[in-house]
Amino acid sequence: MIKQKTNKESGLVIEGKEVSAISGATFPVYAPADGALLGYAARGDAMDADAAVKSARAAWPAWANLAAGERERILLKAADALEANRERLLELLIDESGSAISKARYEVDFSPALLRAAAGEARRLYGETMPHDRPTRMSFVVREPLGVVACIVPFNAPLALLTKMVAFPLAAGNTVIAKPSEETPLIAVEFAKILCESGLPPGALNVLTGFGAEVGAPLTAHDGIDGVALTGSTRTGQIVGAQAIHKMRALQLELGGKNPLIILSDYDPQEAAAQALEGAFTHAGQICMANTRIFVERGIAEEFLAALVEKCEGAHLGDLRDERTLYGPVINQAALEKVEAHVAGAIAAGAKLLTGGVLERGLVYRPTVLLDPPADCQAWCEETFGPVVSVVVVKDLAEAVSRANDSEYGLSAAILTRDTQKAFTAARHIRAGSVHIGAHAFQSNALAPIGGYRMSGIGRSGGRYSVEEFTETKWISVEVGALPIAASDARGLMLSPSFDG
Repeated sequence: MIKQKTNKESGLVIEGKEVSAISGATFPVYAPADGALLGYAARGDAMDADAAVKSARAAWPAWANLAAGERERILLKAADALEANRERLLELLIDESGSAISKARYEVDFSPALLRAAAGEARRLYGETMPHDRPTRMSFVVREPLGVVACIVPFNAPLALLTKMVAFPLAAGNTVIAKPSEETPLIAVEFAKILCESGLPPGALNVLTGFGAEVGAPLTAHDGIDGVALTGSTRTGQIVGAQAIHKMRALQLELGGKNPLIILSDYDPQEAAAQALEGAFTHAGQICMANTRIFVERGIAEEFLAALVEKCEGAHLGDLRDERTLYGPVINQAALEKVEAHVAGAIAAGAKLLTGGVLERGLVYRPTVLLDPPADCQAWCEETFGPVVSVVVVKDLAEAVSRANDSEYGLSAAILTRDTQKAFTAARHIRAGSVHIGAHAFQSNALAPIGGYRMSGIGRSGGRYSVEEFTETKWISVEVGALPIAASDARGLMLSPSFDG
């Protein structure tokens, strides 16, 4: 029997108001931790996508021409409003996304910081001037907002990533339509309502809930869209990216990762195990920057593996509101089946299971460590998006970097060593969008450029990098004419007496 926590019905957000889908259709939203029915969300379709685009297009001219200080003020007010609603958002994150309380707190605290960082970017739409070959001509460059940006938001950080993906385009003068995952629609609607109540003009931010094929695809295909941002799987990114390029739209994709963590023998094995645990198993490994491939130098391999196994076997996987809980469930049954298939395939191919490989309960899978999986098995080369880490022992840094780069992904990487020269050597040679020294691979910063090499995406998000992705660069030149110049005196060029300006 399905438990029910509420009979709440959540709508779409269009024109600054919460409305039902045009068809009237809804779909149920369940808590992954216990299967409880959380409520019903509006099931949008192509008609709703069209309505949202029309709303965003109508709102764009006024929002784009609003004074930068006014956009800044609204985003700062929205940050304060998020903080005022912190506890309500925290509870919704725990229930809807299956987040442990530590991870949920991170999101509700990081999201206002993202809004404040974006507010500052509203005043930093800098251009530049440049010399011209003709002295009577001036050249300068300005940045202008694209127009309407569609944001496709994943389930794993449904508040923090939503905030990041919409705040910076808004700061730059774009209007935005967000399509959250069908697994986590409720938090997105609450977020949009808070922003609208903070003074965001009607139509500046719209939210479409529903399924990708029914409302996401019509949204990204709509002729009224000027840019697309997507955080999600590489396969989805390929589909959306091909469509965007075909229509010559701006595109920013943050996709999958199979991120390496390199541990050298000068590092403390216990500390390395703690870093590896946090970097691999936060939110049950459902993080694109999780360090799921670990390369440990032979000198400390035995001690490190013993420490990692001990920490995994001692991990508390209890109630999500329990401070001791390391992580909660994977998001749904399909995700669990993928995890199980990757682990079974690796073992069948010759990997050694050091710990885990079993269910704790429901959708909660024990932290799993595989040793020496073959390079062609799914657990090694594909994104599992679950609490599974693979470890190989290497002879030195050169081998670790070479094997770390042997991947179609390149999102994030990390190295643990006390040797700064080796650390920076690794950072220069690892092919990834970010490299972190002395910490695991899952790091965030509101202003940093987040994105990847190769199949991990296109473009960067965060701070001015997001703004650059969703503004057009325009060169303007102007003929200013020649001024009558008198002969130079000791003070330099002197304007002629006839010029009295």
